[in-house]
Amino acid sequence: MPSKAESLRPSEPAPQLPEGRTLQGQLPGAPLAPRAGSPPDAPGSESPALACSTPATPSGEDPPARAAPVTPRPPARPRLERALSLDDKGWRRRRFRGSQEWDLEARNGTSPSRGTVQSEGPGAPAHSCSPPCLSTSLQEIPKSRGVLGSERGSPSSGGNPLSGVASSSPNLLHRDAAVVGSSSRLPSLLPPRPPPALSLDIASDSLRTANKVDSDLADYRLRAQPLLVRAHSSLVPGRPRSPLACDDCSLRSAKSSFSLLAPIRSKDVRSRSYLEGSLLASGALLGADELARYFPDRNVALFVATWNMQGQKELPPSLDEFLLPAEADYAQDLYVIGVQEGCSDRREWETRLQETLGPHYVLLSSAAHGVLYMSLFIRRDLIWFCSEVECSTVTTRIVSQIKTKGALGISFTFFGTSFLFITSHFTSGDGKVAERLLDYTRTVQALALPRNVPDTNPYRSSAADVTTRFDEVFWFGDFNFRLSGGRTAVDTLLCQGLVVDVPALLQHDQLIREMRKGSIFKGFQEPDIHFLPSYKFDIGKDTYDSTSKQRTPSYTDRVLYRSRHKGDICPVIYSSCPGIKTSDHRPVYGLFRVKVRPGRDNIPLAAGKFDRELYLLGIKRRISKEIQRQQALQSQNSSTICSVS
Repeated sequence: MPSKAESLRPSEPAPQLPEGRTLQGQLPGAPLAPRAGSPPDAPGSESPALACSTPATPSGEDPPARAAPVTPRPPARPRLERALSLDDKGWRRRRFRGSQEWDLEARNGTSPSRGTVQSEGPGAPAHSCSPPCLSTSLQEIPKSRGVLGSERGSPSSGGNPLSGVASSSPNLLHRDAAVVGSSSRLPSLLPPRPPPALSLDIASDSLRTANKVDSDLADYRLRAQPLLVRAHSSLVPGRPRSPLACDDCSLRSAKSSFSLLAPIRSKDVRSRSYLEGSLLASGALLGADELARYFPDRNVALFVATWNMQGQKELPPSLDEFLLPAEADYAQDLYVIGVQEGCSDRREWETRLQETLGPHYVLLSSAAHGVLYMSLFIRRDLIWFCSEVECSTVTTRIVSQIKTKGALGISFTFFGTSFLFITSHFTSGDGKVAERLLDYTRTVQALALPRNVPDTNPYRSSAADVTTRFDEVFWFGDFNFRLSGGRTAVDTLLCQGLVVDVPALLQHDQLIREMRKGSIFKGFQEPDIHFLPSYKFDIGKDTYDSTSKQRTPSYTDRVLYRSRHKGDICPVIYSSCPGIKTSDHRPVYGLFRVKVRPGRDNIPLAAGKFDRELYLLGIKRRISKEIQRQQALQSQNSSTICSVS
């Protein structure tokens, strides 16, 4: 049998070991085998079949001391270095060891974390000068074009001892034979025949973990399925698999393709009472757990707006600036719009609101008192947590049949927080402050709310003031409070420059003065004003009243709020819409963040009621407008005439 020294070719330098690694079967302190191609008179080259031990010298004879000629040689190129494995052609011909090959080695008793076999064959000596058994993977072993033929491990051809590393599995033998033909195509990753299924033991699990088993293995999906199926799933093998049992075994991708809704256990459905529940009970429909699903921070985004339409039949071509202002990055959860002197076609106005907000919102409630309109739109997935909506009206005119002045209130409970929205139109006139104070007093005393919905905190309620019976109150409308001092003084402040001194204007505001006295809107607050007076403009223009009456520009349209718990309402934006010019008033809106608390299941729910007919009509309007827009674009692109507008 040829020795290991003869198997190494003269043209190839011997492999060098990395630091800290020893040869397999090498005794400590024993010299290495002679390198192939060394001079015949060099020490250690007398016997071609020399083992790892040094040759013995005859006893009693001292070898003559003679200096052997030394020929300088360049350092040998390492064969097991990572840099050599990045050769382009050799890298393309290499093939990664598949999971089936590791499985075969595991069944044959080979260590799964090694890239070599333990023995080269039967009869191999226990301590021989075999190549080092390094803890390296198959990817780190270079395979040059010149040694492909010797890597098949044939004893008769003097094969390289590295053949035990390169051909440790049967399918690699077929791969080596195919690569000899100088073809550069990549070999197939599939084995010639399917390996047997892995047994569910510890060695198999560690083997998969250490060698990154491919996900397309036959039994890998079956093994990964019980780890990815939800714990609450009631699916049995006869039923379809859970959507979480995906093929890529990635929890992140599974979550992205699965519903975000929290699971509902069967025992919760059996024991859950939807009529009455505790405030802290986990099964309450309006409880803390359900509230945390939709509002983890317990803050609801609220939009409140008021607009005196001056009875104009013509509506703005677009309400996007009004309902979807550019300052807000996201749409709100609840939209409350109050209108004074509304248009004659109230249904058309509500349809335009539904068309602008789109199918994500539904009309929870709508009420009217003469020409006072109020509409409540809510996100459709939040409608199940609202109580029945109640409304009440108050007429402040001496003749009750004339319903141009008065108040309209709408109340409901959302989870455990009660809301009250009031829109009012007070008496007009520069000097009629006392009449407006009387309108306020009549409203808070005569507004009969709530009716059937229980009060969330009856101990802090007062029969003389409707605003004390609710947690969150928003009062908005055309209060008709003016800027005192006359038109000339106000125009002087408005025409000072590009930036208007708004704080100087507010020093003449009648409403702020009366609120400081405590004669109106007790306990209410107003966000800081940074916009121009919303009254009175020439229709279709940005100039204030240019008629003979010369009405003073004023902040008549306001949004005020009051909270039973301090800090529950946080104003975000308070502004007006200068782009809507169909009326002598500019719309005024406010965006708020309102804290919501969990509630009990003892309130009469709205049961998901909304205006279905209006919802469908708004969607049809959006579809028809989109079709018209696309047709206009097509006709414009196909036209050869250039028109200048």
